Amino acid sequence: MKSTVSLKVSTVFIALLLFTLSACKSDTKKKEETQEQEEMLKPGVLEVVTRSMEFITQDTIPSGWTTFVYKNLSAEPHFILIDRYPEGKSIADTKAEVFPPFDEGMALIMEGKNEEAMEAFGKLPEWFSDIVFTGGPGMISAGRTATTTVYLEPGYYILECYVKMPNGRFHSSMGMAKPLIVTNESNGVSPPNASVDISISSEEGISYTGTPVKGSTTFSVTYDDQTVHENFVGHDVNLAKIEDGADLEALETWMNWAVPNGLMSSTVPEGVTFIGGTNDAPAESTQYFEVDLEPGKYVLISEVPNTLEKGMLKTFTVGE
Repeated sequence: MKSTVSLKVSTVFIALLLFTLSACKSDTKKKEETQEQEEMLKPGVLEVVTRSMEFITQDTIPSGWTTFVYKNLSAEPHFILIDRYPEGKSIADTKAEVFPPFDEGMALIMEGKNEEAMEAFGKLPEWFSDIVFTGGPGMISAGRTATTTVYLEPGYYILECYVKMPNGRFHSSMGMAKPLIVTNESNGVSPPNASVDISISSEEGISYTGTPVKGSTTFSVTYDDQTVHENFVGHDVNLAKIEDGADLEALETWMNWAVPNGLMSSTVPEGVTFIGGTNDAPAESTQYFEVDLEPGKYVLISEVPNTLEKGMLKTFTVGE
């Protein structure tokens, strides 16, 4: 009888303990969710979510320093390039006049018909050259979050990602192109403070001051100049963690979308995990990105051809 009572007491105790642990875990999760929600409500913070081939976010925001918290919940690598459109043009014009030449040209590249591809790209409308690429979160691997701060003037913008599917089709043509209207109202936010300052230019490549260390680190990226490279895009800065044995030459080739396997989701070099950065931005502009650095080896790389030759591939190591 005594052992039966003891067993019952033990069972009740275990049940209470499990209930308490479950409640604590639930309270912790709720607290984290509340803190995250409060963070998203701060002025100048814009959450963007991708679950498949879309950007889920607000349609209209105030102007000023804006921190994009980009949650890539999909199975593909993505980025956000923020395009400021010329007056009178919209995403309808993009779908009608911009996507078709790029889709046609990429299909021809996949077939090895490079000359014909250049002719297809020549069908882009004249107003395409008036688009101002204003940065945004750099390349981010599946299941990760990128945090990038950009100054946005009032205007009409398109958020886009042109990473490629295994068949060569651009993500932007599959739904990853969303309008964002920035109003005249200012959010009144100041830029973050950086502990590592990066500069990039067509002449000097990528350089930086400050020492990247373990933990939360904010990088500033200053574009000393900007130019259109051989693959029709400007230079940018992407940060990736690289494992021992990762092939940097393969990574250099992969960063060029204008080759068949370049920027293709299925051909990311083994041992490379993208964790953020900033997309191509105007000369003399500065942007910021924040990452949580773990001990290991990292690479800063631009999305242009011949990054080693141009000084746009730099490695560094973070110690324990």
